[in-house]
Amino acid sequence: MKTRIKHAFAGTMILTSTLLSIYVSQNWLWLTGFVGINLLQSSITNWCLLDKILGKLGVRNEGNSCEV
Repeated sequence: MKTRIKHAFAGTMILTSTLLSIYVSQNWLWLTGFVGINLLQSSITNWCLLDKILGKLGVRNEGNSCEV
């Protein structure tokens, strides 16, 4: 369950910030970059902040942090 939530959250953030950069301000691309860097970092370190947040909210874990 956590993995699906994490992927949906990352995808939603990327799409939302891209749309906001088109219609509001190009500064929203910083959010897109931050999400991309976080995805890259979690693939290298196998640690994801959103995984910890979801754990505090009581969402059960399927496996390791940000694992597919």
